[in-house]
Amino acid sequence: MRSLLALTLVLGVCLSGCFSPNAAREADIAARRSRLQTAEAMFQERCKKAGVTIHRTVENVEGVLLMKLRPRKDNYDDQFALDDPYGRDLGGDAYIQTFLRGSYQANTRGTPAPGSPPRLGYLYVEAVDPKDGKRYRYTGSVKAVGRKDVTAENVRRELAANPAYDLNIYAYVLDKVLAPGPAPRYGVTYDDISTREEREYWIAGSSLRVIDLKTQEVMAERIGYMMDRGQGSDAGGRLLWLLAADHSCPAFASRHGSTSQMFKALDFTESVLKPKLEK
Repeated sequence: MRSLLALTLVLGVCLSGCFSPNAAREADIAARRSRLQTAEAMFQERCKKAGVTIHRTVENVEGVLLMKLRPRKDNYDDQFALDDPYGRDLGGDAYIQTFLRGSYQANTRGTPAPGSPPRLGYLYVEAVDPKDGKRYRYTGSVKAVGRKDVTAENVRRELAANPAYDLNIYAYVLDKVLAPGPAPRYGVTYDDISTREEREYWIAGSSLRVIDLKTQEVMAERIGYMMDRGQGSDAGGRLLWLLAADHSCPAFASRHGSTSQMFKALDFTESVLKPKLEK
C-alpha cells in the first residue's frame, strides 16, 4: 500500500514537472496574443480620428518659423519618452535643413516617383535656439567642403580622362544668422499627444500643425498614430519605434522595401504653405 502511494506521488510530480514548461509557454503565448489584440483594438480606435485637415492654404510663402525643433538624439526604444516618434523624420540641424530650398535635391539621388510631392523647400526658415533663446534665420546652399584624394585610383582615372575634373567635395551647408526684423507670419509646430495608457501598448500619437501666428488660427493639422506590433520585443535587435512606422495611420510611404518618415513634415507643410517659386 505504501509502495503504491509513493508511486502515485512520484508520477504526480513527474507529470506536473514534465508538462509545466509547455503549459507556461502556452500561457505566455496566449497572454501575448491577448495583449496584441487589445493593442490593435486601441490602435484602430485612435485611427478613426487620424488624418489631415486643411482649413486654408497660402501661396508664395518665402519662409516659415519652426516653433519647435526636433531633438538630435533618435528614440528607437524608449517606451514612454514623449518625443513624438510618429512625426519624427530627422533631428537637430537636419530637421531644419529639410525645410530649405534645394536640400532635398542635394541629399537624394534619382528621379522622384510620379505623383510624389515637389519638395521645393523655403527660401529661409527661422527658429529660436534653445541655448541662448535668440531667433535665428537659416538658409542653405551647396558648397565645397573638402577635396578628393588625388592618389585614389578612381580619382586618378577621372583626371586622366578629363584634366578639368572637379576635385571638390560638395555638401548642402546651413548658414545661420540672427533673424532680421519680425518673425515669419506662419509657423510649424508638433506635439506628442500620446497618453500613458497608449504608451503601455506601444502606441504613439502625434499632432503636426501649421499656424497663422498673426491670428493664431490653426490652418491645418495632421493627426497620426503608430504602433509596435511586437509590443516591445527587442528580439533580433529590433528598433521598436522605427519599425512601428510600418503600422501607422495615416500610413507612411514605402520606399525600397521599408517604410520611411523622411520629409513628411515638409510634405505636409508645403501642402498648406506653398513655397515661393523664385527668389
